Amino acid sequence: MFKTIEGTADCEMRSVIRFLKARNVLPSEIHHQICQVYGDNAISDGMVRKLVRMFNEGRENVHDKARNGRPFLLNNDLVCKFNERVCDDKRFTISDLSVYFPHISRALLYDLKDVVQKCLNIAGGRIL
Repeated sequence: MFKTIEGTADCEMRSVIRFLKARNVLPSEIHHQICQVYGDNAISDGMVRKLVRMFNEGRENVHDKARNGRPFLLNNDLVCKFNERVCDDKRFTISDLSVYFPHISRALLYDLKDVVQKCLNIAGGRIL
């Protein structure tokens, strides 16, 4: 029985896949070996097959591509607009905010509820 490795970086497993693929090991056997060593942290069989395909097509890099991620929407200008809106109407709903801020999703407005609640506590109101 192998000792399982905890806290593995994705690039480590991709390196193992690349190595075993170069040794002509079948994707199902690669997945089996990864599961033995990495246990619950192992990547799925489908992802192993996808990575083997990508390495066969010429991929050499085992690291993730750099991504910008999701844009950060909260800025000083938006906070000032929130404060103005709260001061104008201390009894408002998330629906009111979604009309006033159409470019911000309702999900994000719900996430910002704590920030808004702090603003309201200062202003003496509450979210409905």
